[in-house]
Amino acid sequence: MKLGVFTVGLPDLTPEEAVRELKDAGYDGVEWRVAHVPESVRSEAPSFWSNNLCTLEPIQEDAHRARILSEGAGLEVAGLGTYIEVGDLEATEEAMLFARSAGAERIRVGVGKTGEGPYAEMFDAAKAFLTGVEALSGEHGVKAVVEIHHGTICPSASLAHRLVSDFDPERIGVIFDPGNMAQEGFEDYHIGLELLGPHLAHVHLKNAAFERPEGGGVWKPRWSPLEDGVVDFEELFSALGGAGYDGWLVVEDFSGARPSREALVHNLQFIRDLIA
Repeated sequence: MKLGVFTVGLPDLTPEEAVRELKDAGYDGVEWRVAHVPESVRSEAPSFWSNNLCTLEPIQEDAHRARILSEGAGLEVAGLGTYIEVGDLEATEEAMLFARSAGAERIRVGVGKTGEGPYAEMFDAAKAFLTGVEALSGEHGVKAVVEIHHGTICPSASLAHRLVSDFDPERIGVIFDPGNMAQEGFEDYHIGLELLGPHLAHVHLKNAAFERPEGGGVWKPRWSPLEDGVVDFEELFSALGGAGYDGWLVVEDFSGARPSREALVHNLQFIRDLIA
């Protein structure tokens, strides 16, 4: 398995700083965050999902920048974390062209958030979208992946499998994300990985915990450090080994427990210890 970091988790580092830190720490690759950062937020303090300094604009200039930076640091491009809405085939094709220029083999596409309509209608829309995405994948040679994510129509492995099972796994795959599943959609890792089979394309690593409100009530989730949360990483790695997975493990640490540079070193050692 190869180890990388999704730059969404490095909001206070520039892309140039990020590749240097990843190289020095000993990672194999980088998953680039590709999104438009509005001018209106650029004066804000760096943050994961707003003024994220480690974000590439979805333009060809930044695609070439990604390739130059990655290759210069001896890093592979594990993928592109794009934010493509269901039905937007134009953005999908642009992202695939970006991927070709950047040296990335896969991009992420959306499936739809819950609450935006009846599940059946949203499922049909996502499946129709992926039909078009599959065709574009064949044309451009870039794989598309959907992410198991809370708040979407595929928060679990079984629902992700239901969505992608009719598609060619060489063109449409799934990001297995146990940190997201800790918030919603938890299923036994062995069962989930067995069910996904060849559609398992990518793994994100992060952790979550729950806090009891003062006086009791519904416990609320929060992001936590990799080593301190509800994700059973020993069980996860056992399941990945049993599934014969040898692809990317990409860290998304949203805990803020350590400064970015310190977290990179700490998280890599944590994962290496698990693999050992």
